[in-house]
Amino acid sequence: MSDRLDVVGADLTVGGQRFVHLDYAASAPAVRAAADAVRDLLPYYGSVHRGAGLRSQRSTLEYERARDTVAEFVGARDGDSVIFTRNTTDSLNLLARALPEGTTTIVFDGEHHANLLPWPSPVRLPAPADPDAAVRAVRAAFESVRGPALLAVTGASNVTGEIWPVRELADVAHSYGGRVLLDAAQLAPHRPVNLSELGTDYVAFSGHKLYAPFGAGVLAGRSDWLDAAEPYLRGGGASLSVGDHDVTWATGPARHEGGTPNLIGAVALAAVCEALMQADRAELDDHERSLLASLPDGVTLFGGRQPRVGIVSYALPDAVGVADRLGREHGIGVRAGMFCAHPLVRRLGGGGDCGTGGLLRVSFGLGTTHDDIDRLCGILFP
Repeated sequence: MSDRLDVVGADLTVGGQRFVHLDYAASAPAVRAAADAVRDLLPYYGSVHRGAGLRSQRSTLEYERARDTVAEFVGARDGDSVIFTRNTTDSLNLLARALPEGTTTIVFDGEHHANLLPWPSPVRLPAPADPDAAVRAVRAAFESVRGPALLAVTGASNVTGEIWPVRELADVAHSYGGRVLLDAAQLAPHRPVNLSELGTDYVAFSGHKLYAPFGAGVLAGRSDWLDAAEPYLRGGGASLSVGDHDVTWATGPARHEGGTPNLIGAVALAAVCEALMQADRAELDDHERSLLASLPDGVTLFGGRQPRVGIVSYALPDAVGVADRLGREHGIGVRAGMFCAHPLVRRLGGGGDCGTGGLLRVSFGLGTTHDDIDRLCGILFP
């Protein structure tokens, strides 16, 4: 495997022992590709789309190259836009603001709050017992919808790690003339995400889940709703001309990227996308499956043991206290709480307010070893 996907800080120690990071679902560590991209660009760092000098010209070129790389990573089609945002939450709020008037949004209540809260007056469906039930519930919801509609669905649960039947759900939505937004924040770091293959109209994800630094995200997909919507951020770059009493807004990504963009974040994110496209994803997947197989079963959303990414949650007494002790006494970083998915966590046995109840979540990815999992299991499940 290329060293471009080596984790930066893999040799970090705490209390004389190697620190084991098992909280990838919150924020994955950066990889070498991101660090190298930042290092190489910093000497040329300058304004994007706003200058004639060397730094501005180089920065503009690298920013648009990053957009092209991300477009390839998500399998963008002719006519799709790739918009750089701050993170997945920002991307979903952008699309929510761009919906045509009267659009019905359909969402499962097991979603992360980023995909549960932005939509205006959504139709909330109870989290289903299995993939077939998810498909049936979406079909029933679309049967009662009139006018434009959008299904907003996760690719992989941030609580259970289970992979949702995105292609089947998209086929149902399209059969009723609807559109589909894929929240790929948890899916993209673990599996290829392709708009055409998954049949979705939009995809959103975050750089900090995808081994890049904080502050960069992506919304990619069909341009028509985005070009017709009011600009998400009004300001320089989003406007083509400004008169005394009128404004002509840009179309394409610039319409929603007002202000000076996060050049470093976009370039770092694109570098990781490129490294992942060049990697043997089947090999990465096999390693992740072997790590999952060495963990005891955790709580589950769907009936049975569905395919999942490297995320498992456990209903333990005093999950928050257990997580604290793992960090302080054993140098193992995990997450405990309700993971910004309160309805789902309550259903899975982790009731209580965020921070005082909830589940204990173990999540991993690039750089995680069997020794890491063995250390955790030796303490948590002796």
